[in-house]
Amino acid sequence: MSDRAEDDLEQALLQVQSLIESTVAIHRDRSVQEQRITVIEGGYHAVLRRARDLIRGATRSIDIVHARMSDAKDEPGRGEGAERQLIYGAADTVTVRLLSSPALVDEDFVREQLGKDRPVAIRIARVPPLQALMVDGTAALVVAESAVGRRASMIRAPELLHTLATLFENVWRDAVPAGERIVFGNRDRGALARQILAALWAGVTDEVAARDLAVSVRTYRRHVAEIMALLGANSRFQAGVRAAELGLLPPAAPPGDRPGPRP
Repeated sequence: MSDRAEDDLEQALLQVQSLIESTVAIHRDRSVQEQRITVIEGGYHAVLRRARDLIRGATRSIDIVHARMSDAKDEPGRGEGAERQLIYGAADTVTVRLLSSPALVDEDFVREQLGKDRPVAIRIARVPPLQALMVDGTAALVVAESAVGRRASMIRAPELLHTLATLFENVWRDAVPAGERIVFGNRDRGALARQILAALWAGVTDEVAARDLAVSVRTYRRHVAEIMALLGANSRFQAGVRAAELGLLPPAAPPGDRPGPRP
């Protein structure tokens, strides 16, 4: 995603947070039945139970944003793959879309979808920390940071549901299908590929990059050609951009340590 798109996304999330806070304040004195936003108390397992009920009750569509890192301290007893298991509770006729940040992509789950008649559609994008489950356009479960800390909310307010749906569609349109995420093979080969991608992104010359990787220039250029082919890139610059979109680059170094073009 471009910087402009990320800025727009950040602003949209801030609007969602503001709407949640204001709507909670407006409806604070109403009964639970009348509330359009309900704060979910009881921690992680209460949220999980509510998500399970929503998924099982879905009749048309389920859209999921998975971009918030879990905190074992705040979410004790969290089981690995618990959220993934919830998706299997959806009816076969329901369309499921999963939008994930690069760091949280579950490669095993992506592979499980291959060959299925109705696979979960999975795309990758750089999304600010947010966990959201939207069902049939009528209800959403959102876990996000707020002025009072981490908050889980059940949302049925039409204006908020519309904002969330618009946000999801805008990001989904430009996101990268998870099936295009490159698997370079074993761990050593994957580490080498990422080092080469980082060198391409930084504009390092072949001679310098080959020396840093302790390979010949000829071998380095062969690796570059193979990586470009895997990425479907027509130029080295395009390969670097594509790698960034797919979350394949190593973590960014601090500004003072970040390499630049070398002679």
